[in-house]
Amino acid sequence: MKVLQTGSGLISALMLLVSALWGSAVSAQSLNEVLEVRSATTQEGKASQMRIDEVKDDTRDLLTKYKQIMKVVDGLKVYNLQQERLIRNQEQELAELEASIDNVTVIERQMGPLIERMITNLGKFVSMDIPFLIKEREERIAFLEETLDRADVSVAEKFSQVLQAYQVENQYGSTIEAYTDVIDLGGGQRQVDLLKWGRVALVFQTPDAETTGVWDNEARSWVILGDEFRTGVRDALRIARKTQTADLVKLPVRAAGE
Repeated sequence: MKVLQTGSGLISALMLLVSALWGSAVSAQSLNEVLEVRSATTQEGKASQMRIDEVKDDTRDLLTKYKQIMKVVDGLKVYNLQQERLIRNQEQELAELEASIDNVTVIERQMGPLIERMITNLGKFVSMDIPFLIKEREERIAFLEETLDRADVSVAEKFSQVLQAYQVENQYGSTIEAYTDVIDLGGGQRQVDLLKWGRVALVFQTPDAETTGVWDNEARSWVILGDEFRTGVRDALRIARKTQTADLVKLPVRAAGE
């Protein structure tokens, strides 16, 4: 009886030992599993954090690019507004130019007859004026008449040439000139020194100073002067040629109402 009890106690002790060993083994296995799970979780966390960091960097780059693009877009908006205003202004200028071209066409048709009348009137004026530098003035009018019929000269150029001719004629009234020419005198040709004193007087004197005369524009002929004008005309010729200083001279001048 005691032997059986002793065997039962031994078996119970062995069972307890086996249970303890089994429990220790199970506990060790569970701990390893926990550690492995924790390690895996840590690795996944690191990987997730890396992905988050990459996404964050990508997001920052995209935001920077977005801001840069928006600056470009804003600049393009301002540029487009400026171009729209420029185009509107150009369209307005184009319309004005088209209207001006139409007006120029009308004016050009009217300019031809006007230029012709101006040349004709200038020729009449020269023929009625005192005959100083007559060859030069008639050649100028002949040039204008020839240019009038030339197709290779623009209307603007023709008008400019006529205006220049009028300006030259206008300047003659305020200039003093001495030159040599041949005139009809006493039924023959005679070389003389001529003095144009503005448009006030046109006088001549022979090289020997023996004969002095003045142009009578009403009679359209030369009038011989007395000796009282010989010295005055001689000095006036010298003054005009700048061989004598300016001084008072006696010239025949038709008075108003004479």
